[in-house]
Amino acid sequence: MTKLITTLTSLMVALAACATAPSTTASRENMESRARATVREMTARDPGLQDLLTHSAGYAVFPEIGKAGFVVGGAFGRGVLFEHGGPNGFVSITQGSFGAQLGGQTLSELIVFRDRYAVDRLKAGSFELGANMSAVAITTGAAASARFTDGVTVFTLPRGGLMAEISVSGQKLSYQGA
Repeated sequence: MTKLITTLTSLMVALAACATAPSTTASRENMESRARATVREMTARDPGLQDLLTHSAGYAVFPEIGKAGFVVGGAFGRGVLFEHGGPNGFVSITQGSFGAQLGGQTLSELIVFRDRYAVDRLKAGSFELGANMSAVAITTGAAASARFTDGVTVFTLPRGGLMAEISVSGQKLSYQGA
């Protein structure tokens, strides 16, 4: 068990070491463009999502998160923080998990922050999504049934791959201003 915990911790540290913001102006613009396209796709699938975004304090969009696991798993993705409808920095997400899991997948993720306090927690570097947080797959009506936990709600859009899992996991978000 200690070896598995050490492996999981090492994976989280390695993933967290990846830079939050893209390194060039062109790659930052590309990331913002991909994030906006992801939001357009999600709101096309559930038009009610736009009202939720409009009335939120902010939201983080991850156009692509890669996830893989075999007993111990991990995920990483980069995205953009939007406040008042405009980009206001870059975010990265790292996830570590342990349990019955096998496979790999890519997905898009949208994290909606209900209030200023949740956005400020992200910017302060103390934002984690615990094991009790569940994500809702984007479908028509998903936004209407969204439930906020600790000021956030999460939506996902599967992109590819196959992963089966029953695991305990946690996600950490890191922020870097524009």
